[in-house]
Amino acid sequence: MTTPIRWGILGTGNIAKQFAKGLAVLPDAQLAAVGSRSHESAQSFAGEFKAARSHGSYEALARDPDIDVIYIATPHPLHCANTLLCLKHDKPVLCEKPFAVNAVEAQAMITAARSKKLFLMEAMWTRFLPVTTQVMEWIRAGRIGEPRQVLADFGFRCGWNPQSRLLDRSLGGGALLDVGVYCLAYARMVFGSAPERLHADAHVGETGVDE
Repeated sequence: MTTPIRWGILGTGNIAKQFAKGLAVLPDAQLAAVGSRSHESAQSFAGEFKAARSHGSYEALARDPDIDVIYIATPHPLHCANTLLCLKHDKPVLCEKPFAVNAVEAQAMITAARSKKLFLMEAMWTRFLPVTTQVMEWIRAGRIGEPRQVLADFGFRCGWNPQSRLLDRSLGGGALLDVGVYCLAYARMVFGSAPERLHADAHVGETGVDE
């Protein structure tokens, strides 16, 4: 592309910083603006990652006319509202995983994007790893035969902090939304369709989330 894609980042947390670092090495991408709930946070982020502009509200970022697409990097429960805000102002959206915290929110986001004919995608980065690309090429070519089973595990031991996003139910905590979505997305990609039946077992800890 001769004209770089002008990105806006909504949110200034750790995942937003990781995304900004990624943009910096792409020749066809430019960090045009960042939006936060405070001017101070937005200005600090813009200074660190050389964003052209900073906005002290998500609304101001969504209204920015010099942005081509917005990456949403806020906590899980905010994804739906933030996405709908950006779509309302005619901005295509790349939304961090999990796309939403439930099916009702996900459908509202999809419906809004379709009504506006705007790009909307979950930032499922594992789909774009070179090894994943190779696996899918082999599957499409029939090189490994018809996939019958996918075994996937993803977990880690986190420190005990009931107020952290991983363990706080109000922040969309829990293993399924944080890492389980990777396994589900990979299986769906391999089989090319949604499951016909689901069975789930979970250990729900003292903060009320699945651990």
